[in-house]
Amino acid sequence: MLNVSRSGFYAYLPRPAQASVNAAEVALVTCVTAMAAETRHSYGSRRMAKQLQDAGFHVGRAQARRLMSQAGVAVQPPRRRGPMTTDSRHGYEVAPNLLARELDVTAPDHVWAGDITYIWTAEGWLYLSVLVDLYARKVVGWAMNPHMDTTLVQDAWQMALGRRSPAAGFRHHSDRGSQYARHAYQTI
Repeated sequence: MLNVSRSGFYAYLPRPAQASVNAAEVALVTCVTAMAAETRHSYGSRRMAKQLQDAGFHVGRAQARRLMSQAGVAVQPPRRRGPMTTDSRHGYEVAPNLLARELDVTAPDHVWAGDITYIWTAEGWLYLSVLVDLYARKVVGWAMNPHMDTTLVQDAWQMALGRRSPAAGFRHHSDRGSQYARHAYQTI
């Protein structure tokens, strides 16, 4: 009826009941899950063990690590979210894409590509505008500024022009951000 052997059945009878251990384990896993959600998954096994001990459970670090694994809880370090760099919802006219993914440039100073990124420093976020010559993949101009405005990309452009002399038929590619689309940048 039970689909077990006679010897297995009689060996099982004197064993202590496992239900109380499983119930305690389930309670601990539930508590770990709740604590992880409450702390936004920022507690590791040491802090989790301390929290469980403060809640009246007798657990060590290894058991806290195992409970966290059973609960599917892992530490999620806080992400440092940087500022947005491209604002393509502007009313400025956008130049057509003349580059059209033709990245095989045959001579220097025929195609430059520009973009803006941000870097975390001790003073806070700084914006970096870079112009790269696609022939040599070399930075020809750059500028840093705590504010992301048209002067940032203009300064990078002026540095590039001071260091290089682009040929006739020169092409410049950038994203569709407002800094590149403004009249002040387009008329340089």
